[in-house]
Formats: sequence, C-alpha cells, structure tokens
Amino acid sequence: MILPVVAYGHPVLKKVADDIAPDHPGLEQFIADMWETMYVSDGVGLAAPQVNSSFRLFVIDASAFAEKYPEAENFKRTFLNARIYKEEGDEFSFNEGCLSFPGLREDILRKPVIHIRYQDENFVVHDERHEGIIARVIQHEYDHIEGVVFVDRIPSLKKMLLKRRLTDISKGNVEVAYKMLFPQVKKGRK
Repeated sequence: MILPVVAYGHPVLKKVADDIAPDHPGLEQFIADMWETMYVSDGVGLAAPQVNSSFRLFVIDASAFAEKYPEAENFKRTFLNARIYKEEGDEFSFNEGCLSFPGLREDILRKPVIHIRYQDENFVVHDERHEGIIARVIQHEYDHIEGVVFVDRIPSLKKMLLKRRLTDISKGNVEVAYKMLFPQVKKGRK
C-alpha cells in the first residue's frame, strides 16, 4: 500500500522517533509499504516519520547513484533502531532533496564517514562503517528519526530566503507526483 508522505511543517518531522520492537504489530507489512511508497515517489530513502509514524526505521536503495558512485550499486537496506555513533572527516557539500520537500533542493554539508549500529528487518544487529554517497544517504534518513529535516542544516539567512517556498510546501501549493499529507491543508482538500 502506498502511504502518504508528510510535508514540511508536520509535527512528526520534528520529533525524535521511538525504538521499534520485533513484536510491533504489522511491522513486516509496514516495511513493505515503505519500500513501495519510496519507489513510487522516486526516492532513494524513506524514514518512518515521513509517513507519519514516529519510529526509528528507514529504508534505503542507493542504486540510483550507482553510475556515478559504484559503491551505491545494490546498496539496499532496512535500518531499525539505528544509532550513528561516530562521524569522521571534513564536511563536504552535496545537493540534497527530500520527499517531504517536493521541488526543493539545497547544498548540505555533512561528514564523509560514519559508523552506525542498527538492526535489519530480522532484528539482526549490524555495526558498519560507510563513506561517501552511502554515508550521506544514511545521514539524511537518520536525521529524520532524530527530528531533523535537511533545511535545518542550511544557514539561517538562506532558510529565511526559502520561507515562502517552505510555507507553500506546508500548504500544499506545490506540484507533486506522489501522495502527500500537507499540514496546513484543511480536510477534504488534497
């Protein structure tokens, strides 16, 4: 089932997500729905808060970057209860977008290397080091489960300049090709 993606301004995007347990009702179906929603929306990652569920869960398929970044080939993972415990290196800029911000892209600074501990969909624990584009995609989705959105990482002056566009997004005054939930739209309107 395709889930609506919540737009900027929805309170769930600013909340630190809760851990998820193996006995969470409907978890397997929810993960399948997240994958389907991500692919239909042309995303490379999707976090549970983006579909109005405040749990520490995100999915990533970075293969869209494989032509330019070979390490992204076949990088498809489900992350549960993730914790980034170390970031290394000098920050580098990369132009990011987000399904919760349709039509908006900004250059974001992030560290190039991360160390992350998480559980997969079978609750098997993994402790991994990632770098480059993989680290970046993980950091973007990880931010969502920490209550951080990518525009929180841009300078305040730039964010002020984007205020009207951000308001338009939260009101649903944007063109979007996937199902969304806009926080400032009255019920009965898409």
